[in-house]
Amino acid sequence: MENNYQNYYNPQPYGVHELEAKVSATMKRVYVKMFLALLVTAFVAMFCAQSEGVIGFFAANRWAMWVLVFAELGIVIGVSGGINKLSTGTATMLFYLFAVINGLMLFPILLAFTGVSVAKTFFITAGVFGAMSVYGYFTTQDLTKWGSFLFMALIGLIICSVVNIFLRSTTMEWIVSGAGVLIFIGLTAWDTQQIKAMAQQMPADSVGKLATLGALSLYLDFINLFLYLLRFFGSSRD
Repeated sequence: MENNYQNYYNPQPYGVHELEAKVSATMKRVYVKMFLALLVTAFVAMFCAQSEGVIGFFAANRWAMWVLVFAELGIVIGVSGGINKLSTGTATMLFYLFAVINGLMLFPILLAFTGVSVAKTFFITAGVFGAMSVYGYFTTQDLTKWGSFLFMALIGLIICSVVNIFLRSTTMEWIVSGAGVLIFIGLTAWDTQQIKAMAQQMPADSVGKLATLGALSLYLDFINLFLYLLRFFGSSRD
């Protein structure tokens, strides 16, 4: 996302109070879009978990999950890489489509873990995410250097996760989960600061696109943080 953030940089002549108001309004739009996307994902996941037809379809057609994986990758690449070419409406539509697809992918979690543990993990995630996003917004420390480190750590995390598919090491799984929590805690603060910086410098006609791009970034941080925390706080139904 870093390059797309930088593509928006276009300093505008605003007064201090006007600039603060613009940034505040932009961040509100980011968080509202993100919150609505989380609601969409949650409702889709709950509907699918209660539908015998959906459960039966995915049980009989394992390939369908791979289709969803590639669809998600395509949307993320399309929105983050082509945000300047997309209209605000199209970018927003693709973002919520991503939220729907993610709900389809995540509904097995509701079948594997107890509802109480899923809810507990969600609230823990919300608390941690909120604290780190507030930190990223208000801190005077430049978190730019975090970006490169966290990106490299994320690549390493993905590689370790793929390797562990074959190793099936419980110890490795715990290490990966712990590292994932730390990485996405850091990314939450970093992304928030990047969005704020972009909001300070962007032209007024790019607010809608920024809100979508920022919401997508923070949505991904939240979902991944939730999934890794679920490894620690989730209780199996078995």
